[in-house]
Amino acid sequence: MAVPIAVLDCDLLLYGRGHRTLDRFKLEDVTDEYLVSTYGFPRQFIYYLVDLLGASLSRPTQRSRAISPETQILAALGFYTSGSFQTRMGDAIGISQASMSRCVANVTEALVERASQFIHFPEDEATVQSLKDDFYGLAGMPGVLGVVDCTHVAIKAPNAENICYVNRKGLHSLNCLMVCDARGVLLSAETHWPGSLPDWSVLQQAALTSQFETELHKDGWLLGDSSFFLRRWLMTPLHIPETPAEYRYNMAHSATHNIIERTFRTIRSRFRCLDGSKGTLQYSPEKSSHIILACCVLHNISLEHGLDVWSSPATGHMEQPEEEYEQMESMDSEACRIRQELLLTHFS
Repeated sequence: MAVPIAVLDCDLLLYGRGHRTLDRFKLEDVTDEYLVSTYGFPRQFIYYLVDLLGASLSRPTQRSRAISPETQILAALGFYTSGSFQTRMGDAIGISQASMSRCVANVTEALVERASQFIHFPEDEATVQSLKDDFYGLAGMPGVLGVVDCTHVAIKAPNAENICYVNRKGLHSLNCLMVCDARGVLLSAETHWPGSLPDWSVLQQAALTSQFETELHKDGWLLGDSSFFLRRWLMTPLHIPETPAEYRYNMAHSATHNIIERTFRTIRSRFRCLDGSKGTLQYSPEKSSHIILACCVLHNISLEHGLDVWSSPATGHMEQPEEEYEQMESMDSEACRIRQELLLTHFS
């Protein structure tokens, strides 16, 4: 006679029914300093996330010891900011490593579902003008709607046959295309592109290009470095500046575009799961892409709450591979005309 096998709750197996409940960790029982050092964020920010994500994280379950939204968020923040499923972190909130992993998956998907709420270009005229004014105040570059660049995040090899994620340094990665404003707030984030694709190819296929080609902002543009081609809506530096105006243009372009590099460093510094110091993201490309996007959402929410705009540079091992490209001027004569007019009007 077959004996039925019971499905055991791994937390129940580890701790037993006499152990304190999964919700024994209470935010009000610890200091902000402890929360920031362990989970990366202060109490009020965590309360905000509980309100924001609570409904998504309280889905019906047959488990008698369902993990509360608050505990799930703490577990996910612990992983995002430390880059590892530490036993002591799970012990602190009373859940196992397997449950930690489930919490990260749940919170990640809840954040990804809300990505468009927190990562988007402004639409009203007053906010767009404020965006341009902020950029102009940095180095005198007019009409800038955002700065764009790509950064690589290391992931585990999907399988031996799939080499499309192998970047120029021979490492598996996702090439992430992002745009930010003058404060480092992300306006666009596409985190799913294979690491083998060069930056210009990512942009060519990106939703960002479709957005700017079909809804062209005739009175503004993005700034991109020399790994991209000049477009009517994307101003790049001059390859070989010759005149004083061209040198001034390139200097203003570089000083303004540097904001996106600082933003990448800030994100890596805050979310150590992305910086490579704890190894690669041990997930499929799709799940890794979602984790990166979830961190981008948290980055924007943290800036919205006034939390530490510029952090110290990360010390991770995963830096963006240097692109090898042939510098070519755009064949788009209208794009060349727009850049030349910009030179004559503002930098001569």
